[in-house]
Amino acid sequence: MKKTIIELKKADLTLGNAAATVHVLKGIDLSITMGESIGIVGPSGSGKSTLLMVLAGLERLDSGEIIINDTALHNLREDALATFRGQNIGIVFQSFHLIANMTALENVAVPLELANIKNPFDIAAKELQAVGLGDRLNHYPGQLSGGEQQRVAIARALAPSPDVLIADEPTGNLDGATGRQIADLLFAKQAERQMTLVLVTHDIALASRCSRQIKVRSGRIEPDDTSAEAHSAGATRA
Repeated sequence: MKKTIIELKKADLTLGNAAATVHVLKGIDLSITMGESIGIVGPSGSGKSTLLMVLAGLERLDSGEIIINDTALHNLREDALATFRGQNIGIVFQSFHLIANMTALENVAVPLELANIKNPFDIAAKELQAVGLGDRLNHYPGQLSGGEQQRVAIARALAPSPDVLIADEPTGNLDGATGRQIADLLFAKQAERQMTLVLVTHDIALASRCSRQIKVRSGRIEPDDTSAEAHSAGATRA
């Protein structure tokens, strides 16, 4: 039986202040096992991106529990949470989030330096070669196409060898052909490294490539996608 690597228990979160408050996550329970690929889908405003930010350790719950790799993130102080995130969770954003005045090599290496990982530039070069950018190490983001920038972002996310890879609309800023190449790369790396992949997407075709889909609506996970029984039944029907 595969290990549970991510677990949410009664996760609750409200954002905003006074009249602008929004109850974004409403008592969510969710378990994800090692090596799964999860596609989180749902309409705009459903809470799916906030759920992803909670799973990435970038948003704090008001109440409930989040446990990743046997570590209770809700109990960690900010510095300990940042250290845990840097070592265990890789994050890929829709808009790349590269530092404009750093080369591709530096963008990948600097987070490794900050985490006190040995030989950061050697690791960064290897990761960039692994995503097909061995000849772009010294190029700046402005000299790279959108697809190449996302490859740099993926290399940066993979460099610390995380157990969990989080992707927020990873193909959202790319044309169809480039988006498919990036999706192929993400799933190939997930399979190669036996990581857990959790992604938010509006692209149903992309979500369908995942081993399981989680449908979020009005801050809750739709019941048919939360239980192992429902997932097994869906697999049987397929």
